[in-house]
Parts: sequence; structure tokens; C-alpha cells
Amino acid sequence: MAEIIVPDLGESISEGTISKWFVKDGDTVNQGDVLLELETDKVNIEISADSSGTVSGITKKDGDVVLVGESIGTIGASSGAPAPAAAAEPAPQPVSQAAEASAPAAATPASTPAPTVAPAAGNNAASVNASPAARKLAREQGIDLTQVQGKDGIGRIYPDDVRSHGTKSAAPAASAPAASSTPAAQGSSPAPVEGGKPVERQRMSRRRATIAKRLVEAQRTAAMLTTFNEVDMTAILDLRKRRKQTFFEKNEVNLGFMSFFTKAVVGALKAFPLLNAEIDGDDVVVKKFYDIGIAVSAKEGLVVPVVRDADRLSFGEIEKNIVDLAKKARANTLALSDLQGGSFTITNGGVFGSLLSTPILNTPQVGILGMHKIQLRPIAIDEERMENRPMMYIALSYDHRIVDGSEAVRFLVTVKELLEDPEQLLLQG
Repeated sequence: MAEIIVPDLGESISEGTISKWFVKDGDTVNQGDVLLELETDKVNIEISADSSGTVSGITKKDGDVVLVGESIGTIGASSGAPAPAAAAEPAPQPVSQAAEASAPAAATPASTPAPTVAPAAGNNAASVNASPAARKLAREQGIDLTQVQGKDGIGRIYPDDVRSHGTKSAAPAASAPAASSTPAAQGSSPAPVEGGKPVERQRMSRRRATIAKRLVEAQRTAAMLTTFNEVDMTAILDLRKRRKQTFFEKNEVNLGFMSFFTKAVVGALKAFPLLNAEIDGDDVVVKKFYDIGIAVSAKEGLVVPVVRDADRLSFGEIEKNIVDLAKKARANTLALSDLQGGSFTITNGGVFGSLLSTPILNTPQVGILGMHKIQLRPIAIDEERMENRPMMYIALSYDHRIVDGSEAVRFLVTVKELLEDPEQLLLQG
């Protein structure tokens, strides 16, 4: 008999919340089958069976908080070979656990394929190159991952691929779950009323609660100030216009703004190393590496995956890293290693139309650069001439405990100068 143990979740994470069990007591599982999804402060993790057998003794339910190393159930030896013995019964579905978890709602569509296909699909699904979010969605919709085609260059399957496959399915299969959900909706309790007005009360996700806690902690512990400047983006826009086609042909990724800003930040951090430091007790730890966090807005909240050793990467490598990390963030497939150890952060509110903001520090870092919307504004060229130029406000929030105001201002001026003369970024490597 093997215990189902909450695994080590990574540095600084000691607990998680059970997002969803995909099995229940009495289910037969094979080694490698996903048992449950665990929501942590940073990422969602799927916990798989370490051995084959029958699940029993589940002690925690959906929504419960569990600690690292805690036992939350057992997998006991089952009589006979689990999968072949149950080939003609409903039991093989633990091999494709979402079909069992959603049996009441999806029984009709799930039974449309030939019954003999399900065990084979389950056995092969583990070898399919798919993201955890895609596997979860496929289980929930009863879709065989071996039949789904991935659209990226390496054939990896993402949630959008699963949705596209589901859309192509027969109309009756798609409509049955919708019809079955109607009674559940009708049976739901009416919206609570507070002060005579209807409201909807939602449980805050663990990640959103952690984000809220860390932001408040940053404002409480750091002596945070923000300084502003503006950048004339003419040179960068001109360079992108001239080089975008050759850049794409060489790197198979578009030349965006983030590579310019990442390079400019690295150049400024080299000139002002205290912005690349953190406070540890009474010590100041100055980092001699440049791991730049790029804030990404995901469904469950802001995450900051890290571009490692940005000073050693080319523009193309930086853009590829950012695109890959953003895809993983939105597909909820970021690993803990993708989020740990950044030394400075860049956030871009401009993609949402923000003209100006004061970003909050991503502690324990002591600096964060905010990008904003590019907007045409009249700029004085000299005493007699005015021109409309594409301008961007930039903001640097910093921890005044170790960064002086003059140093922060000069750091931001250095970023501005590098961006307005992007050839310097190429010369500095």
C-alpha cells in the first residue's frame, strides 16, 4: 500500500489548496495517472499516482488546505491486473480520469466512441506531449489526447488545441453536456442579498490571495518611491519597421519592445548595481547576474516569470524567452523554476492602455520599471520647431532604504538614453 503524499512544492512553498480531485475512493488507477490538481501560491501542480492500485482513505476534499509531506490518501494493491480485467466495465475510466469525474454530465457524449477505444487512449495519453492545463481540459471534456493535433512547431498540445478539437466534434456530443447542466443551474441557490441588493460572493483563489498579501507587504516594509521620465520611441519604431521582416526570418519571432527594454535595463543595472540588489537583514546583497522578471497578466492574476541571464542573450533569444513564458503563463503551465530568483522586474501596463502608473515592488527586489502606452505628443525640437513624436512615459519604483533618489533618477535617465539611441544597446552587447 502506498500513501498519496503532498510533494515538495519548491522553495518557500509549504502548503497548497486542493483544486480538484479526479478520482474518488474505490477508483482503480494506473501508475502515472493524475489524481488531483493542487493550487499553490505560484503555480498549479498535478499530482500523479506513484503506483497502480485502488484509491482509498481520501482525507481531504476539494478546497482543503494541505501541507507539504502530508498524507491525503492511499493506493492499495488491487486484485488482478486493474486495466485489462475491467476492459468491459466502467472502471477503466481512471485511465482517463476526467471521464469518471464528470460522468453524470458527460455520460452520453463520452459513450459515443467505441468502448474499446477508451483504455487504449488512456494508456497512450501519458506519452502525448501536452501541457498540464491541456490534459486537465481534455479530462473534463472526455477528449482523447491522442486524437488532438498540436499547432506549435514541436507538436505540443495546449488548451486551445483541445478546445478546437472539441468544436469539431459532432453537434449532439457538444449539446448534451449543455442540456445536462440546466438542472444543476436550476437547482442552484439564489444569489445572496446584502443590503437589499443581489451580490455574488466568490472565494479568492490562493494565488490572488498571495498576490494581495505580497503587495500589501511590499508597501508596508519598503520605503517605496516612484520617479518618472518619458522616452521618445521614434528610433525604436523606425528600427523595428526596417528590421522586422529580416528579424522574423532569422529568429522566427517578432521583434517587440520588450527586448529593447530588457537590454536597456541590463545596461542601467550595470551602471547602478544597487538597483540589482536586495536587503537581507542588515546586509545588502548585490547580485552579479541579470535575471529579469517580465510581469504577465494571466487568468488567475499577475505572474512574473524570469528571463535568465538576460545580459548574455541576443534580442532574438530574449523575445523567444518572453513569448514562451507568456504562453506558459496563460496556459497555467509555468514551473516553479520559471518564477524564482529574479533580480529586477519590468511591467507593461501600456498593453492595456495605461498612460501612467506607479508599479509596486516585487519584493525582495528593490526596483521595478513600468512601461506605458505609446502616444503621439507635440515635442519641442528646438526653440522654433515642434513635432509630433511617439512618446512613452516610464516609471521606476524603488526602495529608498538602499537606493538614493539621485541614483534612481540617473538609472531611469540611462534607460531613456539607451532606448532613444538603440544602437548603444547593440554596441554594449
